Amino acid sequence: MATPTTTGFELEGADGLPLRGEYRTAEGGEGRPAVVICHGFKGFKDWGFFPHLAARLANAGLSAVSFNFSGSGVGPDGESFSEPERFGHATFSGDLRDIETVFSALEHGGLGEKPGLARPTKIGLFGHSRGGGTAVLYAASAASVGAQVTWAAIASVNRWDTKTRRLWRKQGRIDVVNARTGDVLPLYTGALDEAEQQGSGKLDILHAAARIKVPWLIIHGEQDESVSVEEGKKLHEGRLHTRNDACHGCHGSLVLAAPLLRKHHVEGGQREATRVRPRTGRLPLAICRLYLLPRRRGGAETGGAPRRAWQPLVFQLESSFE
Repeated sequence: MATPTTTGFELEGADGLPLRGEYRTAEGGEGRPAVVICHGFKGFKDWGFFPHLAARLANAGLSAVSFNFSGSGVGPDGESFSEPERFGHATFSGDLRDIETVFSALEHGGLGEKPGLARPTKIGLFGHSRGGGTAVLYAASAASVGAQVTWAAIASVNRWDTKTRRLWRKQGRIDVVNARTGDVLPLYTGALDEAEQQGSGKLDILHAAARIKVPWLIIHGEQDESVSVEEGKKLHEGRLHTRNDACHGCHGSLVLAAPLLRKHHVEGGQREATRVRPRTGRLPLAICRLYLLPRRRGGAETGGAPRRAWQPLVFQLESSFE
């Protein structure tokens, strides 16, 4: 298998300014599916596990597309929060437009300078935290999404208590501190306006979750200190089996609902939990490969896994991600 390479790209973001990203693939991505990776609030494409996930996807024969939302606040160097005003004006609808921009470029073979990344055979979507909630909203109405993975995804865009809202309205902004860098970033009322006005409509994540028809892997840590595991349960109607030592984006056992990846036994009509011991990123990688890469039958290629194979199951992880 050819060695994947990393190529940067720029598109126009929701705010009219650069949307910066990169793709990892081999052989220009010809004949390969792609996975679009969406970071969360205060996150960026090179934070935490994202580069490792992208590398594993690319090494497994897919194209991995990572980008910084136009409202991430991260500048051209890819790591400094040098664009605080863009962060301050970020909105959920802006994030959705950014995802649509990336998907559109992928579908038309317009990602990167010519020849750029070849048009993928299928496209999967991975989202973490706020990026997970946004991915749910996008996948609910986008026919181009072939499979989805969410990690510690939010289940609602309304995330602030009454006291915070009142102060926010009074000041016209709240200050957000980045724990990693110590940067203090402004957040203006655009996101709050949108959450209050559209949180039960266009931006209703739970309503969107009920409309998703593609294979979907939900991962959530029981000890998540930023997004409660209860939000993960709401996303999948409480059908998750929990373990007790995972946090928001770190090591530990995880909570998830997954499609059929291993054989399971059915007794009395009840599916049993299947115990698995994954290595880093194996389950997100597994669903992307299962539902995006072609299958071979009698020497001939067919599409991804058949739709009837999408049977939500409970998987109980017994070991931490390395």
